[in-house]
Amino acid sequence: MTRYEPAIDVASITAIDVHVHIEMDAHGHNSLPDDLAAAAAKYFSTGGLQPRLDAVAEYYRERNTAAVVFTVDATTNLGHAPISSAEIAAGAAANNDVLIPFGSVDPNLPDAVDRVQRLIEESGVRGFKFHPTVQRFDPSDERFSPLYEVLERAGVVALFHTGQTGIGAGMKGGRGLRLGLSNPMLLDSVAADFGDLQIIMAHPSVPWQDEAISVATHKHNTWIDLSGWSPKYFPPQLVRNAGTLLKDRVLFGSDFPMLSPDRWLRDIELTDLKPEALPGIVKHNAVRLLGLDG
Repeated sequence: MTRYEPAIDVASITAIDVHVHIEMDAHGHNSLPDDLAAAAAKYFSTGGLQPRLDAVAEYYRERNTAAVVFTVDATTNLGHAPISSAEIAAGAAANNDVLIPFGSVDPNLPDAVDRVQRLIEESGVRGFKFHPTVQRFDPSDERFSPLYEVLERAGVVALFHTGQTGIGAGMKGGRGLRLGLSNPMLLDSVAADFGDLQIIMAHPSVPWQDEAISVATHKHNTWIDLSGWSPKYFPPQLVRNAGTLLKDRVLFGSDFPMLSPDRWLRDIELTDLKPEALPGIVKHNAVRLLGLDG
């Protein structure tokens, strides 16, 4: 497979969406087991929308927007084979004018560190997506330190789901998924121990928004992406900090296909976010974080 190298014309794009899911591969394989996928489609009211990578690339190309794309590997917890991160990276390499690939490796796998290393070296991924609730792991557990060491040494980004999730919502016992594993305060120790590892706390972290802001204001190797919610529902303290103290470390993310970038960009205009902070949030902060400025 071709190793990914970006070819994004930073000057010409209008935005970078740092949170885009690839839910189906080229072979029709879903990233989630059928029962979870059906429940998620109902929860998010998407009708089961699962665009494949090339369609996602064209969607963002039409909008003159770059996108970070990834899946979630939760093999051990869900008992379901993931979409291949290597294939996502190869697809991104074929669409490297608009796509930036992140990998995903189940941290509970015995060879997780080796898998991460291969995706970095052979596929050229620029970061990794973790979902502590779906993958069922405590990110603050020191047994995952070797994994973070590899990411820090390679200079790639660690993106963690934080806050509530719609995955498993409405199912019996939430299908056994533990929300508490996605409390952003669990990332404080990771940020403390790996000070050069750039960590994105994804989503408004309901019900732990104040914890996320606390971590971000104290640990300057942490970032917040604003994906998964229409901006008109953002907590006021998030809007206030995104426009002031944290304006250089807040990122535009949609959570596509669950939420469209069109709606996010339209609804952000309905908030009290300081207008001068928007160019950084929508584009320039991500350019800096992802090293797209050369």
